[in-house]
Amino acid sequence: MKISRRKFFAKSAGFVCLSSMLGLNNSLQAREGKTHEFEIFPMSYQPNPILFSKQSPVVSITRVNNKWSESKGIEHAVTKAIDLIGGIQEIAKGKSRILLKPNLVNPTSSDTTNPRVIEALAKLMKNAGKEVSVGEAGAASSRNIKTSIRGYVCRTKNTDTLVGIQDDIFKATGYDELSKRVGIPLVNLHVGDMVTMNIQDNFVFKDIYYHKAIADADLVCSVPMMKTHGLATVTLALKNIGIGAFPGMMYGTVRSKVHQEGRKIEPTGTSAVVVDMVKANKLGLCVIDATTAMEGQGPSVNGGGHLVDMSLIIASTNALAADMVASSIMGFEPPEIDTFNWAWKAGMNPSTMNDIEIVGEKIETVRQEFKRPRVIPYRFIANWYGPSCG
Repeated sequence: MKISRRKFFAKSAGFVCLSSMLGLNNSLQAREGKTHEFEIFPMSYQPNPILFSKQSPVVSITRVNNKWSESKGIEHAVTKAIDLIGGIQEIAKGKSRILLKPNLVNPTSSDTTNPRVIEALAKLMKNAGKEVSVGEAGAASSRNIKTSIRGYVCRTKNTDTLVGIQDDIFKATGYDELSKRVGIPLVNLHVGDMVTMNIQDNFVFKDIYYHKAIADADLVCSVPMMKTHGLATVTLALKNIGIGAFPGMMYGTVRSKVHQEGRKIEPTGTSAVVVDMVKANKLGLCVIDATTAMEGQGPSVNGGGHLVDMSLIIASTNALAADMVASSIMGFEPPEIDTFNWAWKAGMNPSTMNDIEIVGEKIETVRQEFKRPRVIPYRFIANWYGPSCG
């Protein structure tokens, strides 16, 4: 049932782009805003049966054979990782529509989920008779960069600009070609019909909004690139959904408003809101792209982090378990990661590494000590991170 009909209006002004921030060479002018009309549908909250289960989760770790071609090596590793946790037929049993959520923060391919990983998953799922789509709501392209502001990247709810930002990202990172090659639709999670959900025991957002394509999926699969991060310490499967599913049309791209609400209850402005959004989603599979990882401050911060060749795929139906294993591989102890602490406060499982069954490679044989980020309390950047584009 429809709850309301809303019109979203926005006007955008032309501005000069900072090319070096995101590795872009062209300067684009923002287009004049148009009037758009979308529906907002109510949904009832049901606790995630996997994240709130007492059952011990299984996490697989597989190596990518670099002696093969990139596509063949990744496809084999992804397939093996899925088989080790039960196989696609069992994981997606009774589920027809699957939405894959990569981490495409900007148009720089070295900062984003390798499209070969998404392609391998999409083929696996399509061969199992599933309807597959790829959804994303990236943070920035040249369309919301301003040299006149301290942080360079500005926040916008302008629907035309949000469409342009995601188009830029899909094209620059190879996802447009992937969509044509494999025959899967790309969904801009920033704009379109939305759902609203009330979750009374959420930490920050009791009423939360996200794209209807996520709600319509029977299974949401988080496919992040393994990275460290200056606000969250690590950014993996939970944060990929927990920040990346906040739609720009409702909250503004860059999610600075989301962080500002989050900082009211915890310093990072990130960890608690991640848990809020994860609870609202049907997150039932995650595949962490650790083919090439990133250490240090993360993408687009002082030139970005440093790439680390890992040649790994990590998979689980339990995103918290997968993130705990991935963090351990990166050299962190799970309690160091603030998002995990808030997930445990919410009652999510597992609570310790001893509760996780690890199959495939052993953590100690693949662990690398990542260069740690300097974690910055959000209050230090709140006045300049993601101001309104105007």
